[in-house]
Amino acid sequence: MNSGSRKIIHEALGSGRWFPGSKRELHAMVNSFLDAADVPAISGKIVGAISPHAGYIYSGKVSGYTFRALRENSRTQGSPHTVVVLGFSHRGGLPGVAVMDGDAIETPLGAAPLDREAAEALVAADTRIRFDYRPHAGEHSAENQVPFIQVALPSAKLVLALIGDHDERTIAALVSALNDLAARKRITVVASTDLLHDPDYDLVTATDETTMRQIAALDITGLQRRWSYANQVCCGIGPVLAVMRFAQAQGCRQGVALHYRNSGDDYPESRGNWVVGYGAIVFPVAD
Repeated sequence: MNSGSRKIIHEALGSGRWFPGSKRELHAMVNSFLDAADVPAISGKIVGAISPHAGYIYSGKVSGYTFRALRENSRTQGSPHTVVVLGFSHRGGLPGVAVMDGDAIETPLGAAPLDREAAEALVAADTRIRFDYRPHAGEHSAENQVPFIQVALPSAKLVLALIGDHDERTIAALVSALNDLAARKRITVVASTDLLHDPDYDLVTATDETTMRQIAALDITGLQRRWSYANQVCCGIGPVLAVMRFAQAQGCRQGVALHYRNSGDDYPESRGNWVVGYGAIVFPVAD
């Protein structure tokens, strides 16, 4: 953590790869996605959301819907003090939940402040949740949400956490800690996931339609039954289950599916090679 007066600022290592490395280009791209997103009016406070994490040229249009809804909601319901981003490691499992330490994470848009108080509260809640930057170094699932938050919710601080296993006790511990944190400050939890990866465009489209419907309906049992290592309907199933359970605990009865596309829609040449689905969903709690 912070050593004396020296601030710990982590660099967004995906800059120039997953999203533009130029401040001007990145700001313009994120704003273009937000401006193009035609979202419905959301009744109630959004407590959780789903956003994809691929390269912005592929999934940025869909992320724009998630964060446009969050931006509009913040104008009527108040901006969250803290956005907790839940990702996972593409490079292999790790025990429990790894929370990024430090004071900020720097993207081309500037240094996004990390909420150390909130992070410390999560870590103190359960031994399965710990400070560990190592899995975050080079991992894009949580990091790719940061520029969108910087533009759409500029006053919010961040907590970035990677869920490293599929142990039910890990999800339960994290959801309990998030509920306790939500009682102390206004938070929004964003789960980072892409949907099915498969060469078959029609299979991806049909499978993702069911997945989107189950997530929006908060059908946790149905989603868990369909997911397996051989059938990863959500590559970030841990973050998705956590945000669904958190939303339920906060009083959400139904999510809102905002938008869906897959890489085969925008890049037809990918059909038959590798198609990836992307969905935007938010979880409001009625006034």
